[in-house]
Amino acid sequence: MCLGLGFFYGGLARSNHTLSLMFLMMISTCVVTVQWYFWGYSLTYSVTTNNNFIGNLHHIVARHVGAEPHPNAPTIPGGVYFIYQCMFAIITPALAFGSTAERMKIGPVIIFLFVWSTLVYNVIAMWVWNPKGWLYKLGIHDFAGGIAVHLGSGAAAGAYALLIGDRKDYTKHGHFTPNNVSFVFLGTAMLWFGWFGFNGGSESAADPRAANAVIVTHIAGAVGGAVWVYIDFLRTKKWSLVGICTGAVAGLATITPASGFVTPSSSLAFGFFGAVICYYCVVYKNQLFPFDDCLDVFAVHYVSGIVGTFMTGIFAQQSVMALGYPAGADVPLGGWFDRHWIQVPIQMAGIASATIWSFGGSWYRFGCSRRNCLWIHGT
Repeated sequence: MCLGLGFFYGGLARSNHTLSLMFLMMISTCVVTVQWYFWGYSLTYSVTTNNNFIGNLHHIVARHVGAEPHPNAPTIPGGVYFIYQCMFAIITPALAFGSTAERMKIGPVIIFLFVWSTLVYNVIAMWVWNPKGWLYKLGIHDFAGGIAVHLGSGAAAGAYALLIGDRKDYTKHGHFTPNNVSFVFLGTAMLWFGWFGFNGGSESAADPRAANAVIVTHIAGAVGGAVWVYIDFLRTKKWSLVGICTGAVAGLATITPASGFVTPSSSLAFGFFGAVICYYCVVYKNQLFPFDDCLDVFAVHYVSGIVGTFMTGIFAQQSVMALGYPAGADVPLGGWFDRHWIQVPIQMAGIASATIWSFGGSWYRFGCSRRNCLWIHGT
């Protein structure tokens, strides 16, 4: 996923910044892996913690991680779950770099990745996915990262872009043509394939629910790409490969929190609304957002995270969740389709809390102004 994101971002940016964006994807893979091994996994998934806000250090330096399964994944060894969840931790801060492309110093990124992952990602992921987390106990539905990944990285991207400020020539030119559309195409193909692993793999078992997650992921991505490029054609009278790729990513991101909860028919709505809403956020981002979102991270990932998480509260169905439970097991209710009316307010609580923590934490932890921002600095 990070390698695909490197091609995707590298193709969208101007040519003299392609290699730096690819480097950022690789350094995210390296640094966050070390952070995850040291204490990231423990802070996120330790089930011996006595609070519902952050985990303890029971698994520091991968202690007690091996053959014994984690409660979230009883069918696979704990070590497999450890490295699988590491991939989510890696991609989340990497996504945020797109909003500040062309304005970042490479050196401080190493410190930033370690600190941000600890103070923001590990906390939000613990809330959502740890059985001791307060959003988990509340009954939040986020199968594969709509809140922890897309909302978290998107909100942080907005904070970073505000801290750094606009590119020097942004006001003058406003929009820049992607330097390598072939890279965008290649990156989208890699991301789309990787998304099957993220969404289908989040079931941690080869069962009907995992298969359904892959199916709805593919459908939402396809619908998102088709809807985006058609709307763009109606507006510009041109067919755009970048447009269809961006629309596919919007559809894939929108279905992410719902992939283990909704039917293939419902996934059509996720792809459609994700593409339409994100498209107009991208087109009118200069009027909607008071910052230079260079590669549309906030307009696509944050917005799709909101749309997908909210719609999950409506479209989630108990019958889909039952695909991953033994016969006769007590299966939780879904959303409004199951007349479980409280689910949408629960989803909204997740959206609000993740936004506040990620945006506020990114802003206040890493400097409240451009002058004292140590971790990232405009060039």
